[in-house]
Amino acid sequence: MPKQQKTDYNHLIEQLEQLYEQAIALEKKFAPTLEKIAPEFKKSAKNLLHYLALRHNDIRELQQQLAELGLSSLGRAEGHVLASLQAVRKQLCHLAVCEAAPKHLAVSFNENKQLLATHTEDLLGPKPKKRGTTIMVTLAADMVEEYELIVRMMKAGMNCARINCAHDNEKVWLKMVQLIRQAEKETGISCKILIDLMGPKLRTGPLKEGPKMRAIHPVQNDLGQVMEAAKVWLAPAGAEPPKNMDAVLPVDADWVAQLLENDRINFKDTRGRKRTFRVVRKEDNGCVAHLFKTSYIVTGTELKAKSKSVADRTTKVGDLPAVYSPLILKNDSMLVLTKEQIPGEPAQYDAKGHMVQPAHIACTLPEVFDQAKAGQPILFNDGKISGVIEEVSKEKLLVKITSANETGSKLRADQGINLPESNLHIQGLSEKDKHDLQFIARHADIVNLSFVSHPETVEALHQELKKLKAKKLGVMLKIETKEGFRNLPHLLLTAMQCYPAGIMIARGDLAVECGWERLAEVQEEILWLCETAHIPVVWATQVLETLSKKGRPSRAEITDAAMAQRADSVMLNKGPYVVQAIEMLHDILVRMQEHQNKKTSMLRSLHVSNLASQP
Repeated sequence: MPKQQKTDYNHLIEQLEQLYEQAIALEKKFAPTLEKIAPEFKKSAKNLLHYLALRHNDIRELQQQLAELGLSSLGRAEGHVLASLQAVRKQLCHLAVCEAAPKHLAVSFNENKQLLATHTEDLLGPKPKKRGTTIMVTLAADMVEEYELIVRMMKAGMNCARINCAHDNEKVWLKMVQLIRQAEKETGISCKILIDLMGPKLRTGPLKEGPKMRAIHPVQNDLGQVMEAAKVWLAPAGAEPPKNMDAVLPVDADWVAQLLENDRINFKDTRGRKRTFRVVRKEDNGCVAHLFKTSYIVTGTELKAKSKSVADRTTKVGDLPAVYSPLILKNDSMLVLTKEQIPGEPAQYDAKGHMVQPAHIACTLPEVFDQAKAGQPILFNDGKISGVIEEVSKEKLLVKITSANETGSKLRADQGINLPESNLHIQGLSEKDKHDLQFIARHADIVNLSFVSHPETVEALHQELKKLKAKKLGVMLKIETKEGFRNLPHLLLTAMQCYPAGIMIARGDLAVECGWERLAEVQEEILWLCETAHIPVVWATQVLETLSKKGRPSRAEITDAAMAQRADSVMLNKGPYVVQAIEMLHDILVRMQEHQNKKTSMLRSLHVSNLASQP
């Protein structure tokens, strides 16, 4: 029988002492930074630095040796690094003679949970009755007309409402805020309001305006047979249509007022095809008509009523919105990104099919043209289209498409652009963000800083909030770029200079920037670092997405929602089934908290473990 190797306890103690000394050294190095930290975050900032010093080492061998002795392997030291090191050292000292440990503790075991709980409540509101994780929901513009839906969302479990300044306007945002505050009073349920600043998002510019037309299609089966007529609202411009209309056509008020049910209206569409509307219902400000054949209608299309009740039987369709055709990009296609905001156009070809001009579209951030380099990857529309920058000039980028659908991928206006290797250094806040911040300071509980990558941008936000005297406004940093993830320790230390603060893991752009295969690893590291700083985390992007939008979740989404319980808040996106999504997420979070607390497994009794009662 082989002789058992004797454990060198003193060597293990020396390793722990070295880790302790490195942690204290990093704390001293960042002493000037720590002086700027808000008092509520002082201990947490020190603990963050201690954890960064710990994770600078590869301690896997040490962990294995500690585990073999039945001691803590430091796998859950995030919230109390020095306390964990000293606790393990103390146990080793029972096995070997050594001096007492120094008494320098940033955060004790007991303080860890209390600090995170306090910071979370001060930012995201009181802890819900049955669960420890809050639920945040993104609001849509059409919700401003559905107050009862807001009430149902809050009763289902929404604890925080999110508004995005990248969409809509102050009038819509204010209506959303007013509905939330009204629902709070009616239900007695607290609901925080978080508002996103748009930030320096790279997006595609406008597309060239196409014809002002409307294509209307009846419902057809697979054989092309009409199963249901298209429902068309004929009314003066601006008249509110009934729900579930397939198309809206503006027409003269006096003309439509004379129409009666079962009247027929003849017209020719853009192809010269004869078509007929049939009036099926009269309303106070318009009428609903059925159309049984596909039609293409433009501004000025002549409509002729076959009705004796109409004095002047002919009118014309009013002004219709323009059609904007997307750019169709295939593998090996060339695309020009322009600094000047020229409306985008598809590629131009000669009579022989040779390309004479590649497709082009503008980019919304001029800094790109100074900092991007040839050979760097570029992605569009959440990574659905990817390419490589071939040439760079002060006014243009020439891009070769390397990945797109075989039949061609569509690129539209206002779609995201990602340059994961370009390290764009964009500091400060845009003029739009500064303007929107004035609204946010008056109406929100939390401001969400989008696409933040450098501490200077956080400092600029803090300065603007001081000018607005919005000291109590919570600040959340949205981590969605590779550079933002890389700079996370510095971003956290800067964010902690004001209180309260939090982090949102925006997994959509983050996956595109860091690579899909790295997303799981990246979000784990963010959770680790935020736990060391006792900073609340929001788990965002596509949680129960198909349930919210289509009414039925995928199996993978259920697992993702269960994993999200380790965060302090989980964000759902808008959709027609959002109430059902809130209810299911609430149920999942309540169940999972019985099994998991952050990264610690909670060993409650298992239903399948009762073997004694089985025959």
